[in-house]
Amino acid sequence: MSENPDPDELLTIGEMSSRTGVAPSALRFYEELGLIASVRTSGNQRRYARHMLRRVSLVTVAKRLGIPLSDVQHAFASVPLDRMPSHAEWQHASRDWKKQLEERRRGLERLESELTGCIGCGCLSMKACALLNPDDALAATGAGPRRLEDDENRHAASSEQ
Repeated sequence: MSENPDPDELLTIGEMSSRTGVAPSALRFYEELGLIASVRTSGNQRRYARHMLRRVSLVTVAKRLGIPLSDVQHAFASVPLDRMPSHAEWQHASRDWKKQLEERRRGLERLESELTGCIGCGCLSMKACALLNPDDALAATGAGPRRLEDDENRHAASSEQ
């Protein structure tokens, strides 16, 4: 690569892999999912626009944090693949994704704080269960960890209004 890379430069799959640390097979998979795009040379070789480095890097971080690729697909839906996205387009996608990430963070914090307490799942194995979910009374409100889900559902309902 040159000292001053050209933003319009096209990178080979090997260069993308080297720069992002993502295996070529994963790059092809991301392309199949529509997360990234390439153009083909006359010899049918993939070439990636340099701006795809950002997308691949964001996918890498999301995966490292346990965020499903379907969530990344949704977050990138409004960001064009066929040209370098504008700052405004990234800002718009970032705002929407940030809301989802904040909800995920709140859920993780709630789970972390309740790991040793009653979550309303019906196991009745924690000392707090007898007080917070006597005789598994929360089963009448639905399936799953009711004390965690109730707070998440209440929050989701209030943010939609």
